[in-house]
Amino acid sequence: MAKLSQEDLLAQFEEMTLIELSEFVKAFEEKFDVTAAAAVAVAAPGAPGAPAEAAEEKDEFDVILTGAGDKKIQVIKVVRELTSLGLKEAKDLVDGTPKPVLEKVNKEAADKAAEALKGAGAAVEVK
Repeated sequence: MAKLSQEDLLAQFEEMTLIELSEFVKAFEEKFDVTAAAAVAVAAPGAPGAPAEAAEEKDEFDVILTGAGDKKIQVIKVVRELTSLGLKEAKDLVDGTPKPVLEKVNKEAADKAAEALKGAGAAVEVK
C-alpha cells in the first residue's frame, strides 16, 4: 500500500463535510485509543479571517441551537457527535441556548446537523 503524504491527506480532509470529518475523528480515536480534543482548538484560529468571505458568499451557514426541548440528554449527545466537544462543554452549550453549534458550514452539513438536532427534540435555526 502506498504511503500518503501529508498534503494528500489534507486534500482528502478538505473535501469532507464537517459531519464526515467528525465521524472520521471518532473512528480514528477508537482505532488508536486517543482523543483529538486539541484538533478543535487548532481549527478555531482560522475562523476570524472568514467573516469577510462569508459576506460575499452565501454558501456558509450557522446552525444555532435555540432550545433543548424536553430531551436535553439526547440533544447533548447529538451536539457532542456534531462538534467533538466533551460532555461538560456540550452540556454548557445546550444550557446556554441560544448558541451556535456549527459555524460557517456548507448547506448540506447545516441541514444534516439541523435534522439531527431536531430529531433529538431541539429547536434549531439555520442562518
